[in-house]
Amino acid sequence: MAKRPIFKVSNKDNLYIEEVEIDFEFHNGLSVSQKQKSIRSLHQSAKDSGIENILEISTKSESQLGNMLSAFNLTFFNIENKLVTLEGAFQGSKIFKNDGPFNDLYFKTPSEIKKDERVSRDKIIIGFKFDGVEWPIIPKTAFYDWLYLKALHFNKENSGNSIYEEVLNYSAFTDIEFNPKKSINCQARSCALYVSLAKNELLNIALESEEAFLEIISKDSFYKVEKIESLEQEKFDLKF
Repeated sequence: MAKRPIFKVSNKDNLYIEEVEIDFEFHNGLSVSQKQKSIRSLHQSAKDSGIENILEISTKSESQLGNMLSAFNLTFFNIENKLVTLEGAFQGSKIFKNDGPFNDLYFKTPSEIKKDERVSRDKIIIGFKFDGVEWPIIPKTAFYDWLYLKALHFNKENSGNSIYEEVLNYSAFTDIEFNPKKSINCQARSCALYVSLAKNELLNIALESEEAFLEIISKDSFYKVEKIESLEQEKFDLKF
């Protein structure tokens, strides 16, 4: 047995997303078939708990939409009108204690980025810079969430593929690869935030600027900013 979170679109005043931990039967193995068995088990356990309309967001998803919404597949145009990958934009925007950002990563494949030692997990991240705008590392997932919202919305509005519209029909999201004990950012959570902001008619405002986005999410208890004495004391695992 294992535990994984499901991210639900919330109807509560102080929450955009509700995180529910679900016990399910985990199927060991790295193959896609084993991952999909675990996804089915997770979703069935969630349904038994009363959670419906669930979409897996990952390259292991059995849904075409869920696969397309994976952070490894989403792309969008940056301020220079160049097509960038979501993962590349995130990894290439990291500012470390002694170097970065490495904008050439915007155009690399996931496998190329994974092998690049410049964005090693052992290095201390002190911020992000994308399209000339600097982002803080607190709230921890804010920059990644904003990039995800931007990428999903770009594809929904500009791809000409109506399948992206279907994301609004779901109310709960999972990512079988996400383990909260090892990672912080989660594409399923970001997707739930997209749907929640859309339903609250806040999405377009949130995408206008860093300031607008941070102001909107500050009302959610998950994003409450905690004061820290030194950025050097914080080392975050920012894996997708």
